Amino acid sequence: MIVGQDRAVGQFASAWATRKLHHAWLLAGPKGVGKASFAHAAARRVLAEAAGPPFDLPSLETPDEHPMVRLVEAGSHPDMRRLERLVNEKTGNLARNISVDQVRELGEFLTLTSALSPWRAVVIDTVDELEASGANALLNILEEPPANTLFFLVSHAPGRLLPTIRSRCRRLDFATLDDDAMTSILERQAELTAGERQRIIAMSGGSAGRALAFAELGLAKLEDAALAILRQGDPTNARRSELASELGKKAAADRYAAFLDLAPSLIAREARKLDGGSRERALDAYARARELAAIAPRLSLDPGATVFQIGGILAEVAGSTSLKR
Repeated sequence: MIVGQDRAVGQFASAWATRKLHHAWLLAGPKGVGKASFAHAAARRVLAEAAGPPFDLPSLETPDEHPMVRLVEAGSHPDMRRLERLVNEKTGNLARNISVDQVRELGEFLTLTSALSPWRAVVIDTVDELEASGANALLNILEEPPANTLFFLVSHAPGRLLPTIRSRCRRLDFATLDDDAMTSILERQAELTAGERQRIIAMSGGSAGRALAFAELGLAKLEDAALAILRQGDPTNARRSELASELGKKAAADRYAAFLDLAPSLIAREARKLDGGSRERALDAYARARELAAIAPRLSLDPGATVFQIGGILAEVAGSTSLKR
């Protein structure tokens, strides 16, 4: 069930019902608002309805016991491919990018005849993570797409994609989720008190993925530490050093990843309380923190050093602003 994205769901479901639909769909919006879940649900609906047996459910819904749904959920449907970053066998970490070899393998798959119905589905999560040669290889596929093949391209930053890729896609925009949608998701998927739920919603900036990660990792203490730097500064570097030491450990990888999501959103939230030059400086800090948080995993930057640097950006906001209380 895709919560809070009725417009995007309705647009695709209507197009699929007519079978007169664009071959490539660019799913654009912030992280954690349902784009990948939508892609998976849409692919599941297409493959199940195309192959049968028939069922009577609305929108993108599919019966769990349907044989095609079971194949999709098991990752073994012969007419579906999912491209994402692979795990590096030597380091155990995710690769920096989706490689051109993965895209070439996809191209080879698309030369084959579909197995269970005339339709096939491809999910790329995320298309932002294609290396340059991989993006060009994908463009070649999109320029001459095979019949009855649907591409779902998940993107957190569509403006960074090749214009020629964007131009060959129909775009569906996914907005941040409102508090009602966030509450519904957290009530179903996380055991929280009402107070904990509201605090996590406030931290999460309309991203259900971020909220669920925060709930699982118990990040309230981490938020408090970051807010202390943001509001009070860190003249001795002690606060950011403590954070860097805590999050730089291998065992803290998930909390480190969550901190990269959390820090920019905290700056943005505090910036709303400012005006004039103070607000401009806070927004500049937000942009720098967001950029660093985005590139750090891709470039395998040292976690401790990255946290310390982001802590410095947080402290700059405290040192140059006067927050309205």
